[in-house]
Amino acid sequence: MIRSLQQSALGSRVGALASPGLTLLLSLTAHCSGLQTKGFPKGGLNTSEANTWVRDNTSLLQNFWCLPASELSREELSTLIRSLASQRVPLKAWQLSCLANLAARQGLQDDFVFHPPNLLLFYNLSQVREANCRAFIHHAVQGDTELLANLPNQRVALQHTALACLGRPHLQLSASDLGLLGVLVCDMEAPQIMTADPRVLKNLLQCPRLTVMQTIALNALLASGKTQIGPPGSWNLEGLQALGPLATYISPQLWEKVQEAVGLDFFRSVVAAYRAGQLSRHDARRFVTNFLESKANSVSSRLKRRTGSSCVRGNITAATLHDDLFLVHYDCTQLESCLGTRVLRANLDPLLQHPLPAECQRVVKAKLAQIYPHGIPEDQLHLITSLVYLYSLAEISQWNITSGDTVMVLLASDAALENQTEAVLQKFLDHNGKLTGALLVAIGGSRLCWMSLKQIQIIQPSEFRLAGAPDISPCPQSRKDVLFAKAHEVFRNASTVGEYYYLIRPYLGGAPLKELQYLAQANISMDIDTFTNLNPFMLKNLSVDNVRNLLGQNVGDLQKARSHPSVILWMHSQNMSDLSEMGLDTNTLAYGISRPPANTAYPPSDLIHTLNRPGNDGVAPTSGCPLVHLGYLSLTVALPSSLLWLLLCQAPSGPIGTAPKTLGPWTLTPSGRTPEHQIQKQHSCQMEQDTHLG
Repeated sequence: MIRSLQQSALGSRVGALASPGLTLLLSLTAHCSGLQTKGFPKGGLNTSEANTWVRDNTSLLQNFWCLPASELSREELSTLIRSLASQRVPLKAWQLSCLANLAARQGLQDDFVFHPPNLLLFYNLSQVREANCRAFIHHAVQGDTELLANLPNQRVALQHTALACLGRPHLQLSASDLGLLGVLVCDMEAPQIMTADPRVLKNLLQCPRLTVMQTIALNALLASGKTQIGPPGSWNLEGLQALGPLATYISPQLWEKVQEAVGLDFFRSVVAAYRAGQLSRHDARRFVTNFLESKANSVSSRLKRRTGSSCVRGNITAATLHDDLFLVHYDCTQLESCLGTRVLRANLDPLLQHPLPAECQRVVKAKLAQIYPHGIPEDQLHLITSLVYLYSLAEISQWNITSGDTVMVLLASDAALENQTEAVLQKFLDHNGKLTGALLVAIGGSRLCWMSLKQIQIIQPSEFRLAGAPDISPCPQSRKDVLFAKAHEVFRNASTVGEYYYLIRPYLGGAPLKELQYLAQANISMDIDTFTNLNPFMLKNLSVDNVRNLLGQNVGDLQKARSHPSVILWMHSQNMSDLSEMGLDTNTLAYGISRPPANTAYPPSDLIHTLNRPGNDGVAPTSGCPLVHLGYLSLTVALPSSLLWLLLCQAPSGPIGTAPKTLGPWTLTPSGRTPEHQIQKQHSCQMEQDTHLG
């Protein structure tokens, strides 16, 4: 009912938004956004042509930012938010947090049914009316709770609000409870999952990952036989496929109880799904490891181990490699014994389309070294992405990388480790390659973290400007400092402080104290997501007044992030009475950090201890964080032309619009940094043990 009401209301709004000023709107947005637009005639568009043009271009609303939007009237802001919902525009946390505050100030929070679910995650939950509680949570849980990674208290509050909506003690979650909670179950502890209605599996399917304890709870639930697929001995292919990615968490002990024919049929389906790109490498590898471990104690396996290094299964042929059960028939020892280099050379691609265990990958790498003793040819590099993480920097130095396409294949996914980035790029640069804006966008912001200082410095300003808004939050602090210096050099001549802040914002994690103090006086109202990613040692030196001015209209969001490690560090350096005057709950400091949700992406206590360790920079993680690819959706419902003109073109008024030509109180250079700048703020991605294995 809620959804149909929303669709009806939004549908009726389309006509109101498709105004006669649409041609002017598109002309202005195409001019002001600076985006590459497709098929836009110089003479403009008439209304009938507008939708065709819009469908062929990236949604301009993705460029939304709060500073000019704060000048919108209540009606204009409401129109904007409803359009974001109807177009499903994928805004990021830094945009959503400040937009939620704008909506609350304009009294729009009660219209939540017309708003994007992701926006609801950032609303002040204490303002949700009791009568609207269930409807609000029902809509909010359709959002991506991973957006709250830097707002741990908001994430906990969302779960508490949802449980309060149930209106009774929630010792055991019923099916109806689970229907309301949705994705919030992903933040619950193992005991709550184990005692919940077995239909909790539907909720767990929405989780981006399971913790170790949640995995144990899942297996206990499946072993009980109380789920819809019954006890393990009665499982069939359809039931296992209905589990989706959850089936990749099934333990070896449970696979031993599954009928062999059913298990093998499911193995075939997993390999086929992996080959078709329907299952991630990580999930497929987890399943294969667990499934093959369940077979490791079989009689046939014991016999194979007794044969030593001899080939007992028969030589591997091209036909063998196209069998979806290849990994069941050939363990890694047999792979080494039965795979000839001639067959490998001719069939490398079909072999690597199997989710090989790490041991088998090392076997393949060793055989490739026999075939290519002087380095892997460039055309073969496109095929070995799952093996790249195994190669040392010395081995990478033997490669010839002449094409930007090869760089993207190696770096635009999780193929190469972070600390292989510099070596891959250097081989490209050695062959006269250029670090273009398009290449920087394609390989992702986290790769900037692992480029050498020299590589960063040779990026042309014109190309750096085209790199978009990269996420450099995983970078070591020293790299953030270098990237900020580069960005400041490129963007410091922006025409207004507002424009400068919009361009420099992604790089502020490396900003020194003087820059933050300068921005605190510039009336820019920094969003809380950007604030929590600042250098924590620069942050702790800001006064309460500095922080109040820096956050401006978003200062209330500190309460939502008060258990974030950087915020705790800052609070510890302040006077308790000053913090209380800001409305901050100081119980976090007095009684320690409350436990974060089960799937919180960072380890607060570890980071707090790490922050006080000098010289903790430059240790490369052993594997990269998986990149998040946001879809670009076309704009099919147009905003009034005056609204988008304001959002994308208008220079902010007041002190923002009166900045000098060169912005900032100084010119930053990479040299002359204090040791304090070199302390790393570590971030971690929660990964399973086999993340490193390709």
